Amino acid sequence: MILVVMWPGASVPEIDEVRRRAGDHGHQATVFSHGEHCHVLVGSDMTGEILEQLAALPGVAGFSRPGPSARPVTSNLRVAGIRPLVPPAILVERLPLPDDGAVAVHRARQELSRILRGEDDRLIVVVGPCSIHDADAALEYARRLSPLAEELAPDLRVVMRVYFEKPRTTVGWKGLVNDPHLDGSFAVNDGLHLARRFLLDVVALGLPAGCEFLDPITPQFIADAVSWGAIGARTTESQVHRNLTSGLSMPVGFKNGTGGDVQMAVDAMNAAAYPHQFMSVTEQGLAAIVVTRGNRDTHVILRGGRGGPNYDVDHVQRALAALRAGGRPPRVMIDASHGNSAKDYRRQPVVARAVAEQVTAGEPGIIGVMLESFLVDDRQDFSDPAELTFGQSITDACMGWEMTAPVLHELAAAVRARRATVGHLSRSAAASGGG
Repeated sequence: MILVVMWPGASVPEIDEVRRRAGDHGHQATVFSHGEHCHVLVGSDMTGEILEQLAALPGVAGFSRPGPSARPVTSNLRVAGIRPLVPPAILVERLPLPDDGAVAVHRARQELSRILRGEDDRLIVVVGPCSIHDADAALEYARRLSPLAEELAPDLRVVMRVYFEKPRTTVGWKGLVNDPHLDGSFAVNDGLHLARRFLLDVVALGLPAGCEFLDPITPQFIADAVSWGAIGARTTESQVHRNLTSGLSMPVGFKNGTGGDVQMAVDAMNAAAYPHQFMSVTEQGLAAIVVTRGNRDTHVILRGGRGGPNYDVDHVQRALAALRAGGRPPRVMIDASHGNSAKDYRRQPVVARAVAEQVTAGEPGIIGVMLESFLVDDRQDFSDPAELTFGQSITDACMGWEMTAPVLHELAAAVRARRATVGHLSRSAAASGGG
């Protein structure tokens, strides 16, 4: 016998239509109800053509072959379908990271780690679109950013923000990996291909790439080309993401929680520093147990919260104190967007200026800044992908390029001023000690 599994809450007319169609082909149909779940038992000699007709009917979720007791189906009742995912190794083989690209990624990771350890006094600046939805527009942005990053390299280590996955508070577009065609088709294999291709293009321009890791499987497809990672405010407290970070090969920043809790990020750093074992997939796409070594190249990102911004001197000092108390290096990155800008892209330069003032005053605990920036300022809604403005965000509002470049120059100037300030203080201390 074959059990036709109906969607929970399927209507009586939908169930009756299944019975009628089965009867049309000479099969008696018996209905079993279990609360909101309903199944229709039909003959086992149904042809594939008949089953295809039944599968196309409204309310039909799938089929199962019951045991002798015709027990109810208890798995995948709310799963509409399962599609195969390309194994990571296949995608990497199709789009390999060139040797010079691997050298560039390795070098960038080392430089970022040195900044986190206080061995390099430059600022890390993670700058780029809120999310990547148009690879052509984002690549044009990268072409503009690359020469500016090279110009400011003595003072800033610029990392391009390359976010392919978007956490949603409720529902919405989930990012290039999940929905690359912006039409709800969820062509994830296409999305992974586009994401990896774009990363290789960014690396070829000499820019390190920074990504938020949301799905714990995604790193297997792209992490070899990523120089810096982030764990977002909604996932910093997640054990899954702390475990994941412990095995990532690059420096990673943990954002404070959406409510503004910094201790949550400090705890995440401590957790990620230790070895863990967790379930994941191999490069061949097989389910496996991953054993990690721990990742000590982590830091806090202050992004504000429901209680307001946290980029001012007082909040920065409290965050540094929390890090010291937690046994972590007292160094933070400050996100100029999100809660710190009240989600107003025009306030990002204001936040960056306040951070620059602290850097100028000699604060060594500030090691980086995050900026949301694209070719065109503000954001846009979308219904038809063909009508989108080229280079404008479809998620959070971003600064345009003309607003962005001066901010980077201002941050670079602050680093130079900090060097002068620290040098002056060092000379003063030496003179005082010598007297």
